Amino acid sequence: MKVSIWRNNQDIRIEEVPTPKPGPKEMLVKIHSCGICGSDVVEWYRLPRAPLVQGHEIGAEVVEAGESVTQYQAGDRVFIAPKVPCMKCDFCRRGHYPVCPNVKERLPGGFAEYILVPEILVIKGTYRLPDNITYDQSTFIEPLACVVRAQNLAGIKEGQTILVLGCGMSGILHIKLAKTKNCKIMATDVNGSRLQFAKKVGADISLDAADNILEHLTAEHGKKADVVVICTSALSAVDQAWKCVEKGGSIVFFAVPGPEKQVTVPINDFWTKEIKILTSYYCGPPDIAEALELLKIGTIEVEDMITHRLPLKDIGKGFQLVIEGKESMKIIIRPNED
Repeated sequence: MKVSIWRNNQDIRIEEVPTPKPGPKEMLVKIHSCGICGSDVVEWYRLPRAPLVQGHEIGAEVVEAGESVTQYQAGDRVFIAPKVPCMKCDFCRRGHYPVCPNVKERLPGGFAEYILVPEILVIKGTYRLPDNITYDQSTFIEPLACVVRAQNLAGIKEGQTILVLGCGMSGILHIKLAKTKNCKIMATDVNGSRLQFAKKVGADISLDAADNILEHLTAEHGKKADVVVICTSALSAVDQAWKCVEKGGSIVFFAVPGPEKQVTVPINDFWTKEIKILTSYYCGPPDIAEALELLKIGTIEVEDMITHRLPLKDIGKGFQLVIEGKESMKIIIRPNED
């Protein structure tokens, strides 16, 4: 079978490897769709584990189930979580599923024709796809679950003023979800077409990131933002977040600058204003269940975000499109198509 071996963003190779055979408690699944996540192209984050097969946003079909697997059979359409928490440790009991220290196995990378699903993920990490969710649409389950978790952590409520900095795929999902809560949404980006799309899918106002965002916020809403969600790694966005958050408000780092960039927190200014600074990078089982339901009932539309569908041999092109961020929103790799 073919797999995509990532060494860095300029060195991605398609290689032939043996197709694995599932053990008694494992499954072999065929990857129909796998999305390229923004984190896939962040080299400082991925290079320590290179070379590797990337891809964690998958839609797959069960090809062969081990003899002890009774809940799934060949032909089942599934989404599989990248990893599952133990649900027993102190972190899990407090709802901090992404930092569970007991994760032993992860899903093999989905930029491959087939992957072998480990026992723990067969038991706790596999979800049947509803008939009305396509394989392409299933690639949004994990990223939407991450957005669900971030907004829950921030306590986003109906009627709040939300500022979304960055209108890539994550920013757009944040806008769409906040819109379901009847929030007032302002969005920023440096890309004009993304700003137009943000306005189309729910942002009340979309502005060039170089504008005076604070001035527009106060002029439009008479106040700063209750919640600022940072969906870009630009340092300038962090500075805007500091200036634009309201007293008692929250700032969510959904994306972060690289480790070589220094972020200075205006803690003396925030001290008397009860500002919360939150980080959120992954999700847990409750978030996946909520995301799956949002897609199933059509509350969140994702088909309009797909801009490219590429075969595995063109994955290098897909990565470059994500890095450039000019003409793409969601890029899906279809490993079993030419």
